[in-house]
Amino acid sequence: MNGFQSARGLQAKAKNATLSPARHARAPFFFTLTDPEITMPRPAVNVAVRAARAAGNIIQRYMNRVDSLTVEEKSRMDFVTEVDRLAEAEIVKELRRAFPDHAILGEESGQIGKSSKVWVVDPLDGTHNYLRGFPHFSVSIGFVDHGDPVHGVIYDPLRDELFTASKGDGAFLNDRRMRVTKREGLSGALLGTGFPYRQREHLDAQLGMTRALLQEAEDIRRTGSAALDLAYVAAGRLDGYFEIGLKPWDMTAGCVIVREAGGHYCDFAGRDGIPASGNLIAGNHLLTGAMVRAIAASAGPALLAG
Repeated sequence: MNGFQSARGLQAKAKNATLSPARHARAPFFFTLTDPEITMPRPAVNVAVRAARAAGNIIQRYMNRVDSLTVEEKSRMDFVTEVDRLAEAEIVKELRRAFPDHAILGEESGQIGKSSKVWVVDPLDGTHNYLRGFPHFSVSIGFVDHGDPVHGVIYDPLRDELFTASKGDGAFLNDRRMRVTKREGLSGALLGTGFPYRQREHLDAQLGMTRALLQEAEDIRRTGSAALDLAYVAAGRLDGYFEIGLKPWDMTAGCVIVREAGGHYCDFAGRDGIPASGNLIAGNHLLTGAMVRAIAASAGPALLAG
């Protein structure tokens, strides 16, 4: 049993547990510090955690050798390395061993198997950052059952931060419960985004939406990992997030984690659920509504379509 599991197990035995004043003073501000009951992670999450950590080990192993990696350009400004493929193969091996009847949708390997139970995998979210030595990237593994996002695991191997969630169980950063912020509107909000390198035809709309949001928001960050941006919304490090043209592997795990942290996600028109368009907004319920209203004029019909 690893430290993550044992810590969660100890907390699962305590009801109405609160932190002592001394521990309260040391705890990061973005965690909920009182939990009526913390449950053990589901078996499926344990498998995904094991797979994410295995992929993270591969990612770290090659970090000092990025100059010698084989890099291919899948499409304009969309790169894949041998590390992406090795990490995904390790994840697939772990998932297939535990769940041979489940399907897997991987960024690099595509669809493996056919089932209503699907693991959605991004082995290295933030490949551009990784290739440049920019220390911000992650492993993302989500699980969808009959179209319903159920489990999410996002792992940052550099910081050893593990974001996990299961439907109805809440969201956790390592062994501490997370909650989205309570910000009621855009005033003072810190937002995350990404620029649409796959869809540069929407660049003017992106800049217009950014301008509209910055009329009220405090600031906007662009970090290069959609999965970590969503995990940071769940942890309260960001108040909200928006991006154009995400793929299922970019957002499935993160959406589960945001939802279980008390948050909300929708498309640019405010329709609930993981958007088929990939145009995603996430935050708490009030803030996502404010973001939808703020970007409406700049997004245009193409980005507001379902």
